[in-house]
Amino acid sequence: MTKFRRIGIIMISLLMITIAVTMIVFPSSAYPYIAVILSLMLIAYGVRKIVYFITMARHMVGGRLILYYGLIILDLGLFTATLSVIPLTYVMLYLLSGYAFAGAIDMMRSAEMRKYHNPLWKFVLFKGIGNIIIALLCFILIFVKSTTLAVYFFAGGMIYSAITRMIQALRKTAVVYIQ
Repeated sequence: MTKFRRIGIIMISLLMITIAVTMIVFPSSAYPYIAVILSLMLIAYGVRKIVYFITMARHMVGGRLILYYGLIILDLGLFTATLSVIPLTYVMLYLLSGYAFAGAIDMMRSAEMRKYHNPLWKFVLFKGIGNIIIALLCFILIFVKSTTLAVYFFAGGMIYSAITRMIQALRKTAVVYIQ
């Protein structure tokens, strides 16, 4: 990872923490901003996948799947942006599905990393377990229907995500030299 990329990840993580702390301090007025943040995140991720397809993945086996995935995520983000008032249940379902999917992927990655004796498998497993715990808490929160708790869970998830991104950015990367 280049120094410029590390600095960018750290700056985005600090911005995420700042936004999350602001949401925790003002939970009553933060709920509408959750929908905006979710839609912007989905749109940015979808555009990133489409650009990745255009620049590189179209030459790969299964690259078209990346295009479809990017289009679906972009469409979901645009749909979320067009809603003027998003019900609490939908926001919690977005969070639940996102954290559950990320946690499952991280846990599968850690199992593969452990099989190949990668020392970072414990960190990836911890990250996956954290995502699964947040997803379970979001599932419980669907039945409580409290917007203040939704803001707290969303902000807590943002802080958790920012901290794990910063740890990954600050960790030394191994460079393999072939002789």
